[in-house]
Amino acid sequence: MERRPLPAVLLFLAACANIQPPPGGPPDTTPPKLASVYPESVAVFPGFKGDVEFRFNEVISEGSTPSMGQGTGDLEKLIILSPTTRVPDVGWHRYRITVKPAEGWKPNRVYRVELLPGVTDVRQNRSKVESVVTFSTGAELPHDTLSGRMFDWKAGAPAQAGLIEAVLEPDSLPYRALTDSAGRFSFGPLPRGEYLVYGVIDQNHNFRLDSREAFDTVRIRPESARVAVPELYAFVHDTLPPRIQQITPTDSVTATITFAEPLDPYLKLDPSKATVRKLPDSTAVPVVALIMHDTTGMMQQRGPGETTPLDTAALRRRLDSAGVRRARPDTGVLRRPGDTTRVQPSDSLAERLGLAAAARPAMNRPPLSDRITLRVGQPWHPGDHFEVSVLGARTVSGVTGDVHSPLIIPAEKPVGRADSLRADSLKARFQRSDSTARADSLRKRKPK
Repeated sequence: MERRPLPAVLLFLAACANIQPPPGGPPDTTPPKLASVYPESVAVFPGFKGDVEFRFNEVISEGSTPSMGQGTGDLEKLIILSPTTRVPDVGWHRYRITVKPAEGWKPNRVYRVELLPGVTDVRQNRSKVESVVTFSTGAELPHDTLSGRMFDWKAGAPAQAGLIEAVLEPDSLPYRALTDSAGRFSFGPLPRGEYLVYGVIDQNHNFRLDSREAFDTVRIRPESARVAVPELYAFVHDTLPPRIQQITPTDSVTATITFAEPLDPYLKLDPSKATVRKLPDSTAVPVVALIMHDTTGMMQQRGPGETTPLDTAALRRRLDSAGVRRARPDTGVLRRPGDTTRVQPSDSLAERLGLAAAARPAMNRPPLSDRITLRVGQPWHPGDHFEVSVLGARTVSGVTGDVHSPLIIPAEKPVGRADSLRADSLKARFQRSDSTARADSLRKRKPK
């Protein structure tokens, strides 16, 4: 049978069916946009069996590490599913990201699925979009919202991207969210009930509280739809007693005691809590001061052995004495009278004045410190050996103990013959330059 050629019209239509963008055009720098979400948020779906879907307007990247159910996949790191204790099943389908619990959807539960910013397209354009889907598989629709603030207590700063885990009692259902750049969080709607709220410095970003990670916890029972959670101060909880890491002399009568873990900031220090004995005959050396430092070293002694951060009134007096005023009451910016330079934030200017830490509005608790300054009543000398004891030291975890450690004052380094000759040569050189300069200044200048 003889084949006849296709009509010209069909050839033209076939050519038009596969239109490609012209080569050499401008590169695509637009990040992917979220087109739709399934299922509908804040709704009841009894017997729900499908997947939660986030659909985008273009093909998205699976990432360099695929999702294998271990929590290490690039897309798995962008999904927070609550309540579950397992890594969810996260799937990539070109335009879509699908999510479901590894154990399947349970009946009569309220689920919360959060997509974090970070989805990229095949050209690595990163999207800043985030989305939350909250729905019920049969339980009553929730209405409560938890909000508050979390601090990294040791760093003395708000906890950015800190993990907030609200465990609903008595079933221990964990609902999770992250803090913003100022340490604030607000997430809901959540079911009504008693919660054990954790604030975690999630170092490995697995959305779980692991051993040796700093955390704080508080128990709340909401009585209204909007619940203010007390401030959370995350720190590493340790059951070991306090331990001295090192003692470093700073001058002839002062040494810094550094502990292996932060101390209780409310610990009242007293010179009677420390003893210093010179070896080898254990001669007692009088201790005149024992002072705890904060992370900035700006502390003042309020009473015998009691320390507290520098108060704002004292700070204001120091700012006034330095000729510093606020540019406007609502700007939080400091400026010297007559200063025409570019206005810097208050922290930046305060740092130049040595007042940054006290001026920075932050925590309602004193900062943590692992250092104590010890001051004695008689000077020590190079080569001396001492034994230092601090009684009743208490860690931030509340464990108390007596600590002991040796203190060795470094011996003076002898000056070698080469060093002395080098010093003599430098001295002679400076003397020659001085005499030359003097001779030049006495030389008469020729009249013009």
